[in-house]
Amino acid sequence: MLIALLIIVIVPIVLYVVLYNRLVSLRVRSQNAWSDIDVQLKRRADLVPNLVETVKGYAAHERGTLDAVTQARTRAVAAQSAGPAQRAQAENELTMALRGLTVAVEAYPQLQASGGFRDLQGELSTIEDAVQSSRRYYNAVVRDLNTAISTIPSSLVAGPMGYHELEFFEAAAGDRELPKVAF
Repeated sequence: MLIALLIIVIVPIVLYVVLYNRLVSLRVRSQNAWSDIDVQLKRRADLVPNLVETVKGYAAHERGTLDAVTQARTRAVAAQSAGPAQRAQAENELTMALRGLTVAVEAYPQLQASGGFRDLQGELSTIEDAVQSSRRYYNAVVRDLNTAISTIPSSLVAGPMGYHELEFFEAAAGDRELPKVAF
């Protein structure tokens, strides 16, 4: 009788602890994954002024394109403390502006031949790859956390402990491909 009573009391406590620890682990992994995205997006934002300055020297009359990139970067930097949906929107605007810059640059062979510009374009491409990789990992962790929060038995622990579903970091429809890097 005493053993049955211990099992009835201990099993739910152990189950609660295991489920709670799983939720904590998933939350920490999601925060870490978001931090990885944040680092890559900051690297990209830091690279943009150098890219704009390099292009300015060769293509000064592409002012509208350069201004669009600068404004998109400003919005992306301002959205750094926003949630994934707002941050994704600002970053997607920057990606589209950078694509416009890449298209405009194709008309300047001497700029494309510049070693500094090629280095910046290569670094931008590397950062875009890292952003995509970080985004995929973050979304996978968020999927796992959201599934755990929504399914029984962990939902019985998640609700009272204040866990809520996180937003995915979605790519815009035009952001499904990496920017074209033309030399």
